[in-house]
Amino acid sequence: MNKITPFLWFDKEARAAAEFYSTVFKDAQIIDSTTLEDTPSGTVEVVTLRLFGQEFQLMSAGPFFKINEAISFVVNCDTQAEIDYYWDKLSAEPEAEACGWLKDKFGVSWQIVPTVMYEMQKSKDKKALARLTEAFLKMKKFDIATLRQAYDEESTS
Repeated sequence: MNKITPFLWFDKEARAAAEFYSTVFKDAQIIDSTTLEDTPSGTVEVVTLRLFGQEFQLMSAGPFFKINEAISFVVNCDTQAEIDYYWDKLSAEPEAEACGWLKDKFGVSWQIVPTVMYEMQKSKDKKALARLTEAFLKMKKFDIATLRQAYDEESTS
């Protein structure tokens, strides 16, 4: 059991979300499911899911709380193909897309981020960082080649 486990509250969709995430993420698996009777929410289902070794618990417990963008999950991607894969599988609300963030069909927010961005962001070159930031702020889905080009571009001023 993990010391800390993200816990997501759904109205009725916990099982459907767990099954969906199991198809999107390689090596994902539903590892447990429990039904609790006679709770203040009525019958509640709690599904435990493992993604990349991290356990998540998803609960169907009624419409009392809503998932929102205050919490998101970062998926670090080494290649453009990996970014494209997760974007295509997860994005369900194009109007919610910005700067590598998307929202899936269950309302969960994800950040699909190229790992190379972390290295670029560590730079002490303020002009390169400004160009990188300007480039990614215009994007919905990150494009590694465009980010790299903006970062590497010689300053014209």
